[in-house]
Amino acid sequence: MTRQQLSLFDRKLLGPALLESFKKLDPRVQWRNPVMFVVYLGTIVTAVLYGQALAGHGEAPAGFILAITVWLLFTVVFANFAEALAEGRSRAQASALRNMRQTVMAKRLVQNSPGARQTTLVKAEDLRKGDVVLVETHDTIPADGEVIEGVASVDESAITGESAPVIRESGGRKLPMRLH
Repeated sequence: MTRQQLSLFDRKLLGPALLESFKKLDPRVQWRNPVMFVVYLGTIVTAVLYGQALAGHGEAPAGFILAITVWLLFTVVFANFAEALAEGRSRAQASALRNMRQTVMAKRLVQNSPGARQTTLVKAEDLRKGDVVLVETHDTIPADGEVIEGVASVDESAITGESAPVIRESGGRKLPMRLH
């Protein structure tokens, strides 16, 4: 299964991030980031000073104050854009991980099967406390439980996240076979 890599400037991320960067100009949102909130306030103050300079009462040329105001506004919008882009990328990655999740199947032992071990294939989500499952070498462990018979090299990644197979035996560490 291949994963689709999103480039840094993917169109699927840029549009929503740009829109979100302007939505984040709301003072209630800016307040959550104290450093950018101060820059945001500086932008507002220099905008007022620019208006004052246009009226002829400014202490500096109007063009200079306008340049400072634009620069501060660009800083705030760019910071919001970078934050929105990072949020978009993390949402996309979380969605991709959710979509990659595979269903783990279990071989549940059929109760009251005389002599031979009969199993039925069921999804791990359908297992209940007390079910007994057959786990063979290199199988993925479908749920938390206890080894009640035998020894096997098993994949516990669905339970523990550990990617390397481990050896489990009856009477050993509590994990697979009989569900708790």
